[in-house]
Amino acid sequence: MNKTTISYKTTNLLIEELKKQPNIQVLKEKGFFSLLFSKNTFPDIYFHSGNLDEKSIENIKNSKITVTNSFASMNEIIAKTKISHEKVKVIYPSINVEYKKTEEIKEKLCEELQIDLNNKLIFFTAKNFKSSGVKEFLDICSSITYSDFKIIIAGEQKQIANLNFQLPKYSKLQDRIILLENYSKIDDLFLASDIFILPTYNKSFSTNIIKAMYCESVVFLSLENDAKEIVDVFASMDSPTDPSTAFKIDAILSNENDLEMIKKQNREIALEFALESNLKKINHIIENV
Repeated sequence: MNKTTISYKTTNLLIEELKKQPNIQVLKEKGFFSLLFSKNTFPDIYFHSGNLDEKSIENIKNSKITVTNSFASMNEIIAKTKISHEKVKVIYPSINVEYKKTEEIKEKLCEELQIDLNNKLIFFTAKNFKSSGVKEFLDICSSITYSDFKIIIAGEQKQIANLNFQLPKYSKLQDRIILLENYSKIDDLFLASDIFILPTYNKSFSTNIIKAMYCESVVFLSLENDAKEIVDVFASMDSPTDPSTAFKIDAILSNENDLEMIKKQNREIALEFALESNLKKINHIIENV
């Protein structure tokens, strides 16, 4: 069997699943002495992520196909390497969430956290709270006039501990905020939430936006992030401090029909990025290499 060789800077769900296929061979990094005595070999498919450093550019120029996770990244690659458009493919990040009935999950979560089931749930989570805009998130929530909502913020112990020092500034939200430290069932939080807000300063594509959409949440995302490519104008924030966001949230929470419609639309969009779907896309690319 002819094997397709791949290499990557950082692994992800799709790569890990692809590696299980018998027709795939991962090109190992050569050590210093190996490089001295042999020619450089390049993969059939290179999965690009992160910065366009010298090594990435070399792989991109010499591989048959480069796969990246946004059109913004694709455009940057073409501009810097001058390779042809046909040699770069975009596959958005994959998600692999066990989908459950959102109403049932919300009921269980509200019971666990002692929240009135009539409350709408606004959710925030990130690896790095500061660069992902937790302060901006709280500022937005402070401006919401809709009355029946709770705020769930989930993260690692260190992130939650640092956030606790900032909370006295948000006394207005004191009775609304629920902090969850090292919470094991993060997917259930996405499934139970009505709104997910990410006023991030980070450019790298946020997989959490896809996850929230897949789990039927309304999302709001700052245009700094490459995931802006999959959200509509309503969900877009001109900046992490966009003052219109709170007004939009009030409008959507006050109209149950619109809320449910957007939730369903978001899930339809995100289904395209389920792991199974992305695996079909990459295998189609492999067949045509």
